[in-house]
Amino acid sequence: MVIIREDGQTEFRFYRPDASRVYLCGDFNGWNTEQHEMIRQDDGYWMLRLSLPPGDYRFRYFADGKWYTDFSAFGIEPGQFGPNSIVLVPPPPARKAA
Repeated sequence: MVIIREDGQTEFRFYRPDASRVYLCGDFNGWNTEQHEMIRQDDGYWMLRLSLPPGDYRFRYFADGKWYTDFSAFGIEPGQFGPNSIVLVPPPPARKAA
């Protein structure tokens, strides 16, 4: 699951209660399987918040050596090694003139 927070951060949440390590990988980090380690939550979810510039990104989760697609993301598209999830990061809201 992906949430764009009011503070502009993108929050990624992945349910894998039995995993020992989970990483967020995507075109924003060169699909690096060790750069963005997610944090285990007490409810079985893993969570990570990133500040991404506006745009659309492809990503997947890498848990204990296996790839997982987030089917509840903003969309899915075929990738070289399986379906990639999509997140759309909007530009910040325009400020109202005083």
